[in-house]
Amino acid sequence: MRIEQSGGGGRGTVSEVPRKSKRKQKKSSSVQRLYDTCKEVFADCGPGVVPSPEKVQKLAALLDGMTPADVGLRPNMPFFSSERAPTISYLHLHECDKFSIGIFCLPPTSVIPLHNHPQMTVFSKLLFGTMHIKAYDWLDMVDKDTDTTSVNAAAPKSMFLLKPMALPLLILPGSYLGRSDGSRVAKLKVDSDFTAPCRTSILYPADGGNMHCFTAKTACAVLDVLGPPYCDPDGRHCQYYSEFPFSEFPVEGVLMAEENMDGYAWLKEIEKPEDLTVVGLPYNGPKIAKK
Repeated sequence: MRIEQSGGGGRGTVSEVPRKSKRKQKKSSSVQRLYDTCKEVFADCGPGVVPSPEKVQKLAALLDGMTPADVGLRPNMPFFSSERAPTISYLHLHECDKFSIGIFCLPPTSVIPLHNHPQMTVFSKLLFGTMHIKAYDWLDMVDKDTDTTSVNAAAPKSMFLLKPMALPLLILPGSYLGRSDGSRVAKLKVDSDFTAPCRTSILYPADGGNMHCFTAKTACAVLDVLGPPYCDPDGRHCQYYSEFPFSEFPVEGVLMAEENMDGYAWLKEIEKPEDLTVVGLPYNGPKIAKK
């Protein structure tokens, strides 16, 4: 921390200019800079409106550099103990109409089930630990600009080849890819372990893995920024899902090689799982001066 000190005359000398009181010029904390940056990044945004690429990068870069100490956390704190599993703790830092900031504290083996983020842009920074992330996007909401082509001379002209992640799938243009029970086809975007320190994960309203599931391989802390936050009256309800293999429910008019089916799944809406317990606890880290 840089401290500016005012100069003073030696003993017995008189300064021609009155001495100013010494003041320490404190650098703002990382969490204060996070709050200030979020205010800037989400100032002109709303539901479904994604910040500019420059602003997304600015916030991600700040989060990339944050550590557990910046928010007053240590892996040996009680809410990370395996004895608390599967109970998850949530530390609330800030929430307004534009964005929210909070920290999920997960003991080993605890799970945040598959859920969505309607009309949101979300930044998730793994502060410490190892976590498995599995994430999906709805198939009918991505890759809409894919070129139309025929698979072979026998293929109907009304079909086209969609190639997300180089996984060929033959579908009817504009198909909803849903079933009578409400389940829909989703495209797998992420299915990997992440160990801190690692880059910030970013998801968007219709891309980047808007529906995700977190599984703690070890004790983990995840710093989450949501823009905008959930709001039931505005239709931004946290919806949970169960998943089924794509091969379990064949669809007429959809062709896919068997080896590619692992890249897709059926997702069906469910109520909040009974075994999910998230407890709100006070945040005791560096304070935020809200302006």
